[in-house]
Amino acid sequence: MKLKTTNFVKVLAMVAAITLASCSSDDNAPDAGPDGETPTCTDGVKNGDETGVDCGGSCTACDASEEGTKLTGVLTEERTLDATKTYSLEKSYSIEAGGKLIIPAGTVINATVESGDETETFIVVQKGGEIDVQGTEAAPVTMQSTGGEPGEWGGLVILGDATTTAGVDATAEVSNFKYGGTADDDNSGSIKYLIIKHAGAQINAESQYNGLTLYAVGSGTTIDNVAMIDGEDDGVEFFGGTVSASNLYFENNQDDSIDWTEGWNGTVTNAYVLHTEEGFSTAVEADKDNGNPKLINFTAVSTVGGTALQFKATSGATITGLSLSGYDTSIDMKDDGPLANVIIEGEAGNPESTYNNNASVDVAIFDWVNTDTSAGESSILTGTVTSDRTLDASISYLLSTSLSVESGATLTIPAGTKISAQVESGDETETFIVVQKGGMIMVEGTEANPVVMTSTNGNAGDWGGLVILGDATTTAGVDATAEVSNFKYGGTADDDNSGSITYLIIENAGAQINAESQYNGLTLYAVGSGTTIDNVAMIDGDDDGVEFFGGTVSASNLYFENNQDDSIDWTEGWNGTVTTSYVVHSKEGFSTAVEADKANGNPKLIDFTAVSTVGGTGLQFKATSGATLTNVSLTGYDTNVDMKDAGPLANVIVDETALTTAEDDVFNGTAVDVAIFAWATK
Repeated sequence: MKLKTTNFVKVLAMVAAITLASCSSDDNAPDAGPDGETPTCTDGVKNGDETGVDCGGSCTACDASEEGTKLTGVLTEERTLDATKTYSLEKSYSIEAGGKLIIPAGTVINATVESGDETETFIVVQKGGEIDVQGTEAAPVTMQSTGGEPGEWGGLVILGDATTTAGVDATAEVSNFKYGGTADDDNSGSIKYLIIKHAGAQINAESQYNGLTLYAVGSGTTIDNVAMIDGEDDGVEFFGGTVSASNLYFENNQDDSIDWTEGWNGTVTNAYVLHTEEGFSTAVEADKDNGNPKLINFTAVSTVGGTALQFKATSGATITGLSLSGYDTSIDMKDDGPLANVIIEGEAGNPESTYNNNASVDVAIFDWVNTDTSAGESSILTGTVTSDRTLDASISYLLSTSLSVESGATLTIPAGTKISAQVESGDETETFIVVQKGGMIMVEGTEANPVVMTSTNGNAGDWGGLVILGDATTTAGVDATAEVSNFKYGGTADDDNSGSITYLIIENAGAQINAESQYNGLTLYAVGSGTTIDNVAMIDGDDDGVEFFGGTVSASNLYFENNQDDSIDWTEGWNGTVTTSYVVHSKEGFSTAVEADKANGNPKLIDFTAVSTVGGTGLQFKATSGATLTNVSLTGYDTNVDMKDAGPLANVIVDETALTTAEDDVFNGTAVDVAIFAWATK
């Protein structure tokens, strides 16, 4: 049957009307542009996307790839975001059962929040929904607020079907969501390389959102490399469930960094917590029934005191590889719960232990977070260096307790780097940098930009300085035990190489262990001749400037100012050479410019100048020690040479001649020009 022309026009009109109607509600109808321009959809084309999109003349013509960048409403099917776009989260975005949100590497989601809407703005994955965060180390996914302040939105919430002591279909404290079931292997998706900032919106005094909130999430879910930064509440909180997580970084979350309750029994592996702002609650809070979750390799650092681990009710955990630094309280059993539930390194937890002598997580594994590891432009150094690490001269580093460079690892410190020991009273002897046997340090200072190691308090004895343990010979034998921290040193490799040190300033070191044992500015235990030490200044130390415990290492261009014990000290048969050194004493009470003890390895001092304005002793030799001295200039000392134990003068050779008496006036050589150390005294 043929249509009459008039009927054909009517049919066309009907088709057009149906097409327009397919844009859903009037709110979704395309707006006709001026002068017949292509209309745009002014509301969501699908799944609550409310950003205008060019529809090519028809809303239904819009492809999923053309969806806008406003996230709100619900997602009931699979959707993949576009990493080339920046997304705006306005109020809640809910991935419903059967829905899946895929977020590619490099995607940025900004919570745009009106005042008062903070608790209504979040991303939630409902039971049966999935999220797939596909960040990479080079291009992490970021979720943050536009305001940049803690507590401006509710973060990421995931609701699973695993077990929880709250039961099946329990009601969450946020938004009355339902969670919990019997499927412990439940899979809510995968999260990799995700940064969450500024979350933790406060609902009321008892209920809050977190950075990442996991309600009964199952073990089929993957959580790896997630950073939670500047949250008003917890970094992550587990409400029951069986999910595990690895490589978690927490910075300045104002309640707890890791919180769990309702019998969570997963594992967190490799976590690093940093607190540089006062007022936080804990690094870990555990509550209610003990599901015996595990923390493996957990490091927490505070520059503002506080509590590290808190256990409430009968909660507990099994913890290995624990390292805590800077906290006032290591373990707080809030409700006098059983310490037997808290197993640390195979033993019941001990609130009297500081737990700061264990291997720790290397914060360098979180360089992808790009947060300089602290608020502002500073970074915390603590724990162990187990693989090669290079510091950044643009960052001011804070040394919190010890930093140990382990065998096989090299710590490189570029020119201009500053490291400041930030020490709580009583922690002075636990705060130092040590290079273990087999480890290496490369200090790459220059005359224009020396490396500086100092303390924030600026007092002599604030910290333990730099300690290097080598494999060269010492009269103490092989694998001798150091007087500090029971470190091992000494071997048979006289050409052992512990690295290179050039243009380094060490200030305020020399922490006192006891009356017989102290740290120095630079302590060299059996360090070998393959090690380079050139242009080093040791200033305002409470003990020695440098001390050699055996070894064969030599050093050149050393500057010493007001070290309160000895400037240069050696023992255990050290037999290296110090070339060109300058000592100045302007404060009373020091011991000597040089102290030598025990067996004589016949070390050499070439071009040595020492000046005192307060008298004192220049050179002291104990037991059978000695040295070969060339061009020595001593000025202002009451005693030039003290043979403390009436040792043999013949062991002290000055300008190729053995001393005949301690009063020989042979220390009037040409003085070293102190101007060559202007780089150290600016």
